[in-house]
Amino acid sequence: MSRFSKTINMVVSYRLPVIIYCIMIFWQSSLPSIISGPSFPWEDKILHFLGYAFLSLLCARDLAFEKPFWSASKIQVLAIVFSALYGLSDEIHQTFVPARTGSVFDFLADFSGSITGSAAYIKFLIHTGRRTI
Repeated sequence: MSRFSKTINMVVSYRLPVIIYCIMIFWQSSLPSIISGPSFPWEDKILHFLGYAFLSLLCARDLAFEKPFWSASKIQVLAIVFSALYGLSDEIHQTFVPARTGSVFDFLADFSGSITGSAAYIKFLIHTGRRTI
């Protein structure tokens, strides 16, 4: 396999999912909010938590593949920082969307999810012996 093919494979398999998921978050947050109430208490915060946990997991997965010599803690911190900053930018973005608002509590759910998602992926890597702390 040529170096170009490996690069394309890396981009498509690891980086593209992060980019597509970020675009999906941006697109969804560009839509006016749904008028109906939540199906259960804290639904909004749980969805934020899960969404950003998945984003952070995807980021950690990409970094772990792209930077094989980086420590697990460095990968985890960078995945958290990227995901949390994207969550912050999304909350700011929502303040400009009609019928939507940015929320500090949504950002805290985003941040908590970012920590959890990257920690879960790093724990998986360490458990399978692919990384050390």
